[in-house]
Amino acid sequence: MLMRKTLLLHNDISEVPKLAGWVELIGEEYALPASVVFQLNLALEEAVVNVMNYAYPGETGRPVRLSADVGADAGSIVFELEDDGVPFDPTTAEAPDVTLSVEERQVGGLGIFLVRQFMTDVAYRRKDRTNVLTMTYSLRP
Repeated sequence: MLMRKTLLLHNDISEVPKLAGWVELIGEEYALPASVVFQLNLALEEAVVNVMNYAYPGETGRPVRLSADVGADAGSIVFELEDDGVPFDPTTAEAPDVTLSVEERQVGGLGIFLVRQFMTDVAYRRKDRTNVLTMTYSLRP
């Protein structure tokens, strides 16, 4: 049985704590280890905050939708982050050079880097004027 959990936020950083609570509930429901909940929260927060900061320049109160689908075998969780803001494919962003010191590194790029590090698969598509970032987390080693 597929279970879908959804969360609707608006592009306001003050809403980010709702995301952490939502991820905690998913963790509790599926008995996920604290380390997994931490990784999911960090990756999803990076993705959501990027949408909040860049998808709607100069606008507030716009929707940021996040859903989580957990399969019956609980082998993975598929998260979809949707917004109808400025088209942007984060999967094409160049990976930051993490071998450089903080002073030498260019600003930006760490958010999608973290998402790629923690998620098994990351994909983007533009559907009906909506950005859809699909992030899959494998629950199996």
